[in-house]
Amino acid sequence: MPPATPSTTVGQLAEASRCLEELDRALSDSRLRLGGGLDVRRVRTDLVHLRESLALLSAAVAEGAEAPPGSARIPRPGVVEIPDTPYDPAMWRDADDEGIGCRHR
Repeated sequence: MPPATPSTTVGQLAEASRCLEELDRALSDSRLRLGGGLDVRRVRTDLVHLRESLALLSAAVAEGAEAPPGSARIPRPGVVEIPDTPYDPAMWRDADDEGIGCRHR
C-alpha cells in the first residue's frame, strides 16, 4: 500500500466527517422512532466524541501538511520499558517514605 499523501489524508478525513453527518441524521430519525433511551443517548455521546477526535486529527494533519519538506519535527518518544526486577535499594537510601515521615535520627 503506498504511503498516504497529505491530500489523500485530508480527503479521507473529509469523507469520515461526511459519514459522521450521515450517522447524525440516522440517529435523529431513530430518536424520533425509538425515543431518547439510554442506547440512543450513548451513541449520540459517542458521535460527539468522534467529531471532537476527528477535528483534532484534522488539525494535526493540516498542521503537518503545511510544514515545509525537511522541516524539523519534535520526535515522539518511543516505548519506555520498565523492568520487572526490583530497584537497587541504594537508590532509596536517605529517602523519606511519603506519608510516614523521616526515619533518620
